[in-house]
Amino acid sequence: MLSRHDLKLVTGMNIREYFHDAIFSAMTHQHIESNDETIIYIVNLLTNFSRSENIYDETPDGMMIRPLALIYGEAQDAPTNEKRNKTLQKLGDIALFISGLFASSLNRSLVGIDYFIAMGGNAYGSLSYTMRNAFNGEAISNVYAELSDRFLVFVDILSEVSDKTEFSDNSDIMRLYETWLQTGSQYAGRRLQQLGIQTVPVNNRQH
Repeated sequence: MLSRHDLKLVTGMNIREYFHDAIFSAMTHQHIESNDETIIYIVNLLTNFSRSENIYDETPDGMMIRPLALIYGEAQDAPTNEKRNKTLQKLGDIALFISGLFASSLNRSLVGIDYFIAMGGNAYGSLSYTMRNAFNGEAISNVYAELSDRFLVFVDILSEVSDKTEFSDNSDIMRLYETWLQTGSQYAGRRLQQLGIQTVPVNNRQH
């Protein structure tokens, strides 16, 4: 889902390398450390979703991203554990992708970013528990565990990746403020302070 402007930026550079560099830069700026396997997972997620057919589904109303509740219901009704796991992975991946890169779009939806964070974190948590008992599943279980436990941290990282321009109007500032209020995002709080808006500490949901 890269824009044409983004595609110009990565001309001559592999998209995977572009995302790796962008994530590494954001993590360095925010003084965040993570397991290499988790970083690779997120880079692959972004690379995969850079192709719209990998995130959109065909519906009677056209190509759309299905509501998370429907994806969750599909996972619960899955005929096999493999299908359930793949569906939960898609739920977690979409929740992270949207809440990190397209949080402003949630202002026009019936649910807020806190809903996406809760759904995504729970999906990854369920996957971590399931894969922990699977054959050779310890490594990916640890990745899902970190994604679940630090979901908001990774939302902050992706928010900085998408935040390439200065805020130009009040609606952008309000979107940032609502994100900070709903989630306690440290990145959103710092950005507000950079804009001259003082914030009162809130109870961060993740550390």
